[in-house]
Amino acid sequence: MKIKLTFWKAVFIVIMTLGLYSSFIRYFRGLGAVSNMSDQFPWGLWIGFDCLCGVMLAAGGFCIVGAVYLFNVERLHSVVRPAVLTAFLGYVLFIVGLLFDLGRPWYIWHQLIYMNPHSVMFEVGMCVMTYTTVLFFEFLPNVFERFNLQAPIRWIRKIYPVLIVLGILLSTLHQSSLGSLYLIMPSKLHPFWYTPALPFLFFASAVAVGLAMTIFESTQSAKAFGRHLELPVLVTLGGALLVALWVNALLRFEDYFHRGLLTQIVKPSYESYFLWLELTLTFVIPITMLSFKKVRLSPQLLYLASISTVLGFITNRLNVSLIGFETYVGHHYVPKWTEFSITLMIIAMGFALFSVAVKYLPIFPQEQRAVNRPRRIETEPLVGTAVLTHAGD
Repeated sequence: MKIKLTFWKAVFIVIMTLGLYSSFIRYFRGLGAVSNMSDQFPWGLWIGFDCLCGVMLAAGGFCIVGAVYLFNVERLHSVVRPAVLTAFLGYVLFIVGLLFDLGRPWYIWHQLIYMNPHSVMFEVGMCVMTYTTVLFFEFLPNVFERFNLQAPIRWIRKIYPVLIVLGILLSTLHQSSLGSLYLIMPSKLHPFWYTPALPFLFFASAVAVGLAMTIFESTQSAKAFGRHLELPVLVTLGGALLVALWVNALLRFEDYFHRGLLTQIVKPSYESYFLWLELTLTFVIPITMLSFKKVRLSPQLLYLASISTVLGFITNRLNVSLIGFETYVGHHYVPKWTEFSITLMIIAMGFALFSVAVKYLPIFPQEQRAVNRPRRIETEPLVGTAVLTHAGD
């Protein structure tokens, strides 16, 4: 079979080649040869972006499940399975990124044996491992339906209520606990980002990003795979995103007001420049856009608002994990190109795996696949479809 080399395939090959080369350096020559991290700055791009941002960007799973199964928003059923796929890939790639950052990644299994229940990192690690397992079982029905395996579908259908509760509970725990990691650094993290409310802010921001990522993923999937874009779904998500952004903005304002930092924010400084960028992308632009009904009814404008939201909260995570420590450390951390190449490789792997899953598995609703597989759908038993519409988190 002849494979046509397109522009994006060529870009993917280049990214993967550079990433594999950097991976070779990291595992055979150590962290010092591949990164600009140090004893003074031990957490760099791989923690700030690959881990903190990666977990946050995968929050669409528990957000959509919560909306569908807790608040009974039926019109969001069509985006449950794509949200589960995005979350599952996000957590798998989060683990891959963590294996690059750990000094001795082959000892990662020690957490299961030498437990330290008093450590926040232990709680995060256990929740991530357990939640990834839950997502794996929630994703399995897609594979079973592809091969028309009804018996395991019925088995998983029986435990779905348990999976849904566990998924929402575990997501809530570790999304907030990622913020708790930084509570032990009051003298190191800049006051703009250090606050006792960090766990609440991390969780609230994950909800907003989960909604924004679902809008982004739905729009991108429609463009890439020629699907019909469901406007009622996007309108619902856009309205919910506006509420979530207002909640986040009020929490941030109350925190700054309570700690007396409102006057410090407006003073020009190295940290305030990054804070202004964060607040503009996170709140000013998307809230202004989504406040207009015309924007909430436009797929293109909703897409732009979701991009601004995602970029804003990514900036927030990088500010917390990188910029906020530079004053204490006394120098700026600039990642090496090898650090960037590994991060880009992980992102490219995510896009590629999503594309393969959508191509070969029944990720999207039946009516959206009818053009490509009309006969298959007419003869498929209804039980498989019923189960998959209840795939959640």
